[in-house]
Amino acid sequence: MRQITLNLFLLISTFCFAQETDLQLKNVSDTLLNPKRILKVSDPLNGEKTMQKLFPGNLYHLSDKNTFISWKCKSCKPSPFLDVNGVEGDQMFPYAEGVATRLIANIDYSDSKGNQFKILAFNHSVHDEDGLQTGRFSGGLLGVAKFAKNDNVWEMRSFQPAVAAFGAFARCPTPKLVEIGEDQYAFTLIHANGGAGGAYEGYLYLIAGFGGKYQPILEVNNYQLTNSSFIAWSGSYKVVNDNSKKHFRDIIITTKGTYNIKVRGEDEFDVEFPEEIATMAKTKKAFDFEIERRYSFKGKFYKMIDKPIVKFSNVK
Repeated sequence: MRQITLNLFLLISTFCFAQETDLQLKNVSDTLLNPKRILKVSDPLNGEKTMQKLFPGNLYHLSDKNTFISWKCKSCKPSPFLDVNGVEGDQMFPYAEGVATRLIANIDYSDSKGNQFKILAFNHSVHDEDGLQTGRFSGGLLGVAKFAKNDNVWEMRSFQPAVAAFGAFARCPTPKLVEIGEDQYAFTLIHANGGAGGAYEGYLYLIAGFGGKYQPILEVNNYQLTNSSFIAWSGSYKVVNDNSKKHFRDIIITTKGTYNIKVRGEDEFDVEFPEEIATMAKTKKAFDFEIERRYSFKGKFYKMIDKPIVKFSNVK
């Protein structure tokens, strides 16, 4: 009898919890998408509270640090935004089903004159009644707000609700700040995705303010590979500071990896090798490799210059 009572209690508790976490969409004004919005926030700037000022929907705190704002804009006209997965095409934002917005980065930095700035990065995904983020080949749509400190007030200098979508399962990777020129800052993120059970291929993207908006200005393939039994690689980047360029300095990408066909497991999917090591992989059973590529800004985008420098070691 005690076991039956306990099971009944657990069932009722689960049902009540589900009812308590039913998520409601709050309709907001289309002024939310205005890139010229004015917002001033007293110091110290709280990222979560500021997010709610920018996206004034319903705020939810679920388990596992799942905090987001749920909103819908009936008067907004959806616009297409690039999803770098390229599987389901562009994303139409704001989503007709509603939007879940999460804060994914709160970045502080200062320029050479001591001016203080803060960048808030947001992840938008389609509203889910359970607060989930789903869709293996759907990226999380990145949004950006930049603030500058003026005495004890943070003033929003730029606001771009949506930039482009990166990552898997509607989760945009966390952007990392990088200085690409004299007092010129951008951020990188590593986009990785792959088929179920297969290898995850990683790309490096550089997002910068250019032409009046934040946009990708560098895309590097073969930057990372994981979840493969016989080959793996990871990349790193370095901004070249040789004083010859004040802005949009050259970037060197170094990719290091290992190959060993002897330890290949039961992988269902094969891997497309970087062309720099493809011939070696056909003739050798194992080796370590390093590929160095240099990118230079050409007009609107970074492009690879010169030939990659390739080094092999521990060849068998």
